[in-house]
Amino acid sequence: MLKKIVIFGVGLIGGSFARALRQAGAVEQIVGVGRTAAVLQRAKELGIIDVASTSVEEALRDADLVLLAAPVAQTEVILKSIRPYLQAGTVVTDAGSIKGEVVATARAVLGEKIAQFVPGHPIAGLEANGPEAAIPDLYVGKKVVLTPLAENSAADVALVAQAWQQCGAIIHQLTPENHDAVFAAVSHLPHLLAFALVDDIANKPHADLLFQYAASGFRDFTRIAGSSPEMWRDISLSNQDAILTELDAYIAQLTRFRAQLAAGDGAAMQAMFANAQQARQNWQRSIETAEPQHQPDGDK
Repeated sequence: MLKKIVIFGVGLIGGSFARALRQAGAVEQIVGVGRTAAVLQRAKELGIIDVASTSVEEALRDADLVLLAAPVAQTEVILKSIRPYLQAGTVVTDAGSIKGEVVATARAVLGEKIAQFVPGHPIAGLEANGPEAAIPDLYVGKKVVLTPLAENSAADVALVAQAWQQCGAIIHQLTPENHDAVFAAVSHLPHLLAFALVDDIANKPHADLLFQYAASGFRDFTRIAGSSPEMWRDISLSNQDAILTELDAYIAQLTRFRAQLAAGDGAAMQAMFANAQQARQNWQRSIETAEPQHQPDGDK
């Protein structure tokens, strides 16, 4: 039982964490901290948090766990506000989709208190945002990747892991560097491609006509373009090198495909389609046996 948790950012990710812990009976008090008083008030009205705090000092007093669930660009500001009031018994974690830059920021800001920061990333989400989007079963059967630091104690890592397990999540561990390389390929790049395609269609002179005839294929491919622009701006800039590597590889793939299409090389095109189809089917089978498919992932 956690006596008190503090959540910076009470939208989809932070709010769902709070709802899940409350539903599991794993926390006594939940304190919300955020940039907008109206959002905090709404989270309190919805029963996501017990206290909408305007004082970081008061919020952190006797806290067991602090979750940073705000956009990653706010990490430095939040950690600076936390540091003077971070008590020895409090563990801090985050939910950011980037780990390398977050860890570097945490080291610079927290100094000797870095041992109290256990980086994390829940692999779950929806394209919706705000407290109204928070649901208690968002993390059920979903992966949460922890990237523990050498300075972290086993007990603090276990505390963070157990909190996510109370939400129904499955815990994995990677190094921060491996995390960022992996998610540049399978999360960040797909989101950017979806945003780019919708933006391209929207900027065409006959966009209304195109959207009129867009159907399920377009909807499924572009669903994640409904995610937070602010968040994906921050992710793109924070994981710039790894994303550029993946973009270059994808551009090379498109260049090969364009050459095949221009040459009318149906055999080469079909071979690529067949390889992709088989890989997709193998992946789909693996996740169907490993995870319940009750909610779409947005990789927030």
